[in-house]
Amino acid sequence: MKQSGTIIPEVTQVKQPALEPAKLSVGGKAIDLQVTIGTEQEKAIDITRLRDSTGAITLDPGLGNTGSCTSSITFLDGERGILRYRGIPIEQLAESATYLETSYLLIYGVLPTRRQLEQFTTTLMGRTALPQGMERFFDLLPKTAHPMAVLSSMVQLLSGYYPELTNPNPTAQQIDEVILTLLATFPTLAAYGYRKGRGEPVVPPRKDLTYTSNYLYMMFGPQGGKPNPDEVLVQALRQILILHADHEQNCSTSTVRLVGSSRASAFAAISAGIGALWGPLHGGANQAVIEMLEEIHRSGADFSKVLAKAKDKNSGFRLMGFGHRVYKNFDPRSRILKAACDKVLVRLGIQDPLLDLAKQLEEAALKDDYFLSRKLYPNVDFYSGIILRALGIPTEQFTVIFALGRLAGWLAHWREMLLSPEFRIGRPRQIYVGPTEQKYIPISQRD
Repeated sequence: MKQSGTIIPEVTQVKQPALEPAKLSVGGKAIDLQVTIGTEQEKAIDITRLRDSTGAITLDPGLGNTGSCTSSITFLDGERGILRYRGIPIEQLAESATYLETSYLLIYGVLPTRRQLEQFTTTLMGRTALPQGMERFFDLLPKTAHPMAVLSSMVQLLSGYYPELTNPNPTAQQIDEVILTLLATFPTLAAYGYRKGRGEPVVPPRKDLTYTSNYLYMMFGPQGGKPNPDEVLVQALRQILILHADHEQNCSTSTVRLVGSSRASAFAAISAGIGALWGPLHGGANQAVIEMLEEIHRSGADFSKVLAKAKDKNSGFRLMGFGHRVYKNFDPRSRILKAACDKVLVRLGIQDPLLDLAKQLEEAALKDDYFLSRKLYPNVDFYSGIILRALGIPTEQFTVIFALGRLAGWLAHWREMLLSPEFRIGRPRQIYVGPTEQKYIPISQRD
């Protein structure tokens, strides 16, 4: 890809965080540490030398209080409900930006000029076709394979067609090339997987459509006598992709960084990220929301019983789409999607009983002290599933859409990690709680 002045901007130096001293006492021995202060005044105690100085490590199950890196990509303040990509509020991007414009911002750190965005888009849309012969591999997968398994497998397979992009020490040009390759072909892989899984012929990509329109076109082909997808659907999907594009060091992004830190290729790292996203506690949550609403609808929608069941720790029932590991007030993405949901269903003339049910459930939960005291507000998954359902996308494809949006963030973090002076392989420690040393007993003496 061309460098500065055309598509890709010059690599800018990331502002170094401020530092202040701190002391920690372990076993009666005090050691000097540093506190790193981010640009939004977030503070982190740098414990890089802790084990060497004291023999101790930190213990933080779930890593909820552990910063694995410094990053200039996304700022998230869960207490205030703030989400910004490279400093720009998510509300502004969802309102005005394209997905590729947002991707460029996340990956390269600046909004592209008009010329850069045009060239970036034209170059990328010119590469959306899969390598020759790759399509036949979809036919070899079992029809029962989950779409996320298909997508993960195909991303790994894609590396076989681009061996030059699996260099463990990629040049800046190779980094840009693999980013462009994955962004361009990912929607095609996702759409082909959907079509092949249904036993339908694939719909080849079109260079004249936008990124989002092209994906819907490859999914469903021409509909209602119209050659291009309905603009209402395109804009709804655009917002979903932008709102899911990045979310700091979540499970799948951390996975991409961890796998990438071994110098595995971007194909391997992204494939691993897809696997992490697949889980119902992460990217699969919007699918779980729809399945929950369907079950509540079938059972008669008795909200008092539903909420009581959710509050009973022994019931095994969880109110999906409420609460978030990071947000302690509200999820700013859910507000945007709630408004988008109303707009889409009105424009399409759809009356979805699940949407009415979702609104009633939200209203009931937000009047309940149990949920209010625990700050369990609707998150992005609560309404995104209903929008995707309205777009005609099957429930099992929801997480694929999530992956399509999150790809930009994954690639941004992979690139940032490789270019960081702090780069090193990820290798967490543990506290061993198993048996102490014991002797091996021959099998003849174990009876």
